Amino acid sequence: MRDITTWRDELASEMECKKDPGPVLAYAPDEGAFDVFFDCGYGGAEGPEVLAWTERRVYFPVVYDGAESMGSAPRDPTSEGQGHVGGQ
Repeated sequence: MRDITTWRDELASEMECKKDPGPVLAYAPDEGAFDVFFDCGYGGAEGPEVLAWTERRVYFPVVYDGAESMGSAPRDPTSEGQGHVGGQ
């Protein structure tokens, strides 16, 4: 079974999880890369390489054991630090 998504969907999910209201200020390499469909399930990285910035966070692809998701880190230093990226 395939698990098809886009980085735009993954970005929206991560922004909601982090309570980041946006808006997205910049996309790299371009906004179109966030609309490419790919299989995010186990097996290997298939999604394009992307970055997105809001006033609060920087968003980037994460792959763990072949499954892809969107991760993020604070754009500016915070007192909480940054948790591990990926899974266990």
